[in-house]
Amino acid sequence: MITPEQALAIYHAGPEAVGKVICDLSRQVDLLQQRVEALERQVARLSKNSSNSSKPPSSDITKPGSKLSKGGKEKRKVGAQPGHPRHERPAFPEADIRTFFDYRLEACPKCGNAEVTFLDEPPRVLQQMEIEKVVVFKDEHRSYPVWCECCQKVHHHPFPEAVVREGLFKERLTALVAYMKAVDHASFSTIRKFVRDVLGEKVSRGYLRKVVEKASAALDAPYEELLNLLPLETILNVDETGHKENGGKFWTWVFRADLYVLFKIDKSRGSKVLLDVLGEEFNGVLGCDYFSAYHKYMRDFNITVQFCIAHLIREIKYLSGLPDAETRAYGKKLLAAVKAMFRVIHDRDRLGDKAFGKALEQARLTIMKSALDDVPSRLDAKGKEQKREAFNMAKRFRENGKAYFEFITTPGIGPTNNLAEQAVRFIVIDRRITQGTRSLKGRETCERLWTVVGTCSMQGRSAFEFILAAVRAHFRGEPAPSLLPALG
Repeated sequence: MITPEQALAIYHAGPEAVGKVICDLSRQVDLLQQRVEALERQVARLSKNSSNSSKPPSSDITKPGSKLSKGGKEKRKVGAQPGHPRHERPAFPEADIRTFFDYRLEACPKCGNAEVTFLDEPPRVLQQMEIEKVVVFKDEHRSYPVWCECCQKVHHHPFPEAVVREGLFKERLTALVAYMKAVDHASFSTIRKFVRDVLGEKVSRGYLRKVVEKASAALDAPYEELLNLLPLETILNVDETGHKENGGKFWTWVFRADLYVLFKIDKSRGSKVLLDVLGEEFNGVLGCDYFSAYHKYMRDFNITVQFCIAHLIREIKYLSGLPDAETRAYGKKLLAAVKAMFRVIHDRDRLGDKAFGKALEQARLTIMKSALDDVPSRLDAKGKEQKREAFNMAKRFRENGKAYFEFITTPGIGPTNNLAEQAVRFIVIDRRITQGTRSLKGRETCERLWTVVGTCSMQGRSAFEFILAAVRAHFRGEPAPSLLPALG
């Protein structure tokens, strides 16, 4: 800091000294201004969360809750909300009831009058269910030795092939272990405790791993059938999430079609996976987020892509919260245009097909105009763009803007990638509980079991019954069932 005496000395030193000091101070101001802007951008990046970026909700920092919401209103209570439709369990059919217990009053419970009249009305009903004591049937197969005088050897009758394939656990128990591993996210230690405490038998974790591998082998054919169908689909939603294997980083890819979902675990998060699974000739529409692997696949093989607008909204919200006023205004303008398009989508039934199509096209034009017109810009002394967040958003729309609106002309494709994100949620839960896999066989087992669980959930089928049918067919050497409803 310059004191008044120092400033006066500089003044009396003449114009050259004053000019030099002013230039030095100007450079310092510029440097400090650049540092402030860099720190502001860093603060903005650190403030990213699931609402203004593609970060998962689990990455948000947990903060103590407040009794009041942002609008000053009290937060809603836990449980059912006013106006929410009541959900009731449908009654068991009479054919499923083992025993009926009838209760009739012989007298009035209030005054004791014994002359009560039974009404011709249906009774009140309270239904119950219970499990019997778990009974484990244990079989023993015996092959007696015979002596052959001709070859001078002892021979045994071979055990049936299905029995050998089953091993200790038969088909239903094998299916149950696989179900617990995939659906209940149970560890082998947890399954071992269940077998010990409920079924009354001791087994090792290693044996349970072999049991699950048998179930995986039984699902090879159904999995390969779906894998071969993926390149023929007209609409696919794709996403990826992290996967751990022995501390290494892998990726679980999800491919969701109309009737099924398929999971594939790979070391790569790049476009190579898309090329391996879908090939160069994929002719459908790919719903996905704005990750670089999809850009490359789209660019290299002229693939039609619908980028997720839900992800776009979060990234625009990030622009709207940046410290630079021009960038904030640009983000708010673009966000308003995108929200207006969603209002049109929600009004589809009211508008009618013709008016809806016209309104949707107008909304698209408004978004493109908002993204490309009056883009904030400021270059530094080296010609580098200082407002690169807005610059990058505008560049995105110039280069790939069309890919955000394929849903307008492609029936069946949505504006978001929510379908794939919904399909991958239970995988994230499994990842947190089981801590990933340890080998190629483990990855293959996860791929097949997850594919069955996800597909059966989509179709309203029992994953346990499908695993059981596949295991039974595998043990008996019969064709495996199909995960496709029309062929199953």
